[in-house]
Amino acid sequence: MRFIEEVVVDEFLPTVRSMLAEDLRDRGFTQSEVADALGISQSAVSKYAAGDVARHDRVVADERVRDIVERVGEGLASGDLTPVAALVEIEVLIRQLEEGDLLADLHEAAMPALADADVEFSVHDPDSGLRERERVLTSVRRGLRTLTNASGFAGLIPNVGANVAECLADAATVDDVAAVPGRLVDVKGRAMVPGEPEFGVSEHVATVLLAAREAGADVRGAVNLRYDSATVEALAADRPTVEFDAERPTREAVADAVAAAGLPADGETLVLYQTGAVGIEPIVYVLAPTASEAAAIVRGIL
Repeated sequence: MRFIEEVVVDEFLPTVRSMLAEDLRDRGFTQSEVADALGISQSAVSKYAAGDVARHDRVVADERVRDIVERVGEGLASGDLTPVAALVEIEVLIRQLEEGDLLADLHEAAMPALADADVEFSVHDPDSGLRERERVLTSVRRGLRTLTNASGFAGLIPNVGANVAECLADAATVDDVAAVPGRLVDVKGRAMVPGEPEFGVSEHVATVLLAAREAGADVRGAVNLRYDSATVEALAADRPTVEFDAERPTREAVADAVAAAGLPADGETLVLYQTGAVGIEPIVYVLAPTASEAAAIVRGIL
């Protein structure tokens, strides 16, 4: 009797770890860094590098496996993916391959009697909440890197600070929105990021994003900027632009302004702005399908 989990442990995981170790070494990781990234010992990395761990040819040849090894390797190298996010992505692939796919085929090869049995394997939901949260955090990290690497972005940071945010698909509160704790600030011409993205740390930008969604805007990502008429004009060239009243409560003001604008049904980007009030700094908000796409729009006007 051989369980499919044994196929995963004995054939799939050693092959994928070996492929990932090779990918990370090719990206300049040291043996110690590879071990830390994969959560394995340096001696295991040494065995992978020396070819002492057998690879399963069908696993190596599978395009989906090769693709995830490349994506995870790139994500770990750039910092876009945490080890947890990398683990989730590989776990999801395993569950997909277990159900009538590569791993199921390998299991049947190990247990020929299964081929004659009418059996379905129960798997975890590939669209789990954990996976979505990790993907949102990854998108925010990409957006941050896009902006902090862009020359001139620091000049667009308002006095109250900027932020990069993205919400979950069914977001209802600020706890469903990931952003930078404490906001980005301009320090001698450079945008400084105070910490790793988290959920529930951006009251203001999250409120604007949620309000726009409630009014029908098909957006999940946002970046806020210093207000300038030239900035608004540049952003308005290719996308709807809506002004809201800074003197009203933000959520109500944004929702009413977006609803009144009558946005196109297929609109996926939106520029919101308010020109300030007593004690309120004027701000521009760029909204897009994801945080990384909102950041790319901002970078495009620099």
